Amino acid sequence: MSVLALEKLKRRFGDDILESHSKLGDDTVLVKAERLYEVAQFLKDDPELQFDMPIDNTAVDWWQVSEPRFEVIWHLYSTVKHMRIRVKVRVGEDNPTCASLTPLWPGMNWHERETWDMYGVRFSGHPNLKRVLMYEEFVGYPLRKDYPITKRQPLIEERIVREVPTQRNPPPDMLNQP
Repeated sequence: MSVLALEKLKRRFGDDILESHSKLGDDTVLVKAERLYEVAQFLKDDPELQFDMPIDNTAVDWWQVSEPRFEVIWHLYSTVKHMRIRVKVRVGEDNPTCASLTPLWPGMNWHERETWDMYGVRFSGHPNLKRVLMYEEFVGYPLRKDYPITKRQPLIEERIVREVPTQRNPPPDMLNQP
């Protein structure tokens, strides 16, 4: 368990840690959105913690239940110390934006794109924030609780899909490469 991480975060960041708990072994910290990047960098770089593996990123829509409307969540793991932690920030409906953690963990790129695509939460500093599951002309964010279940999307013309290289059809420059 990463109770050590929770204690270190409280000491280092003080009032920027809004809540923390270890219920049922799920160590969770709620951070002020403007301090997210610094907290994540501390979790990654601190020699006693070394959260070197981001697991995922998602959001929860608390529409008509809580303000601010969205909770953005990251699950992190330390492969060295064998600890897990959940980091959360809250962002409002009028400007659902928080820092991207992709510069710290490049593997977060796709996860943050998916969260943006499904919930409309923007990640400032993200290198390529574009739709990853929905097509570019899709209107709205399908996992928001106020998204109309019967909504019709704009029709688009059929596109030619570029063939993706695989082991069966490698591009010429990758032939005979390890």
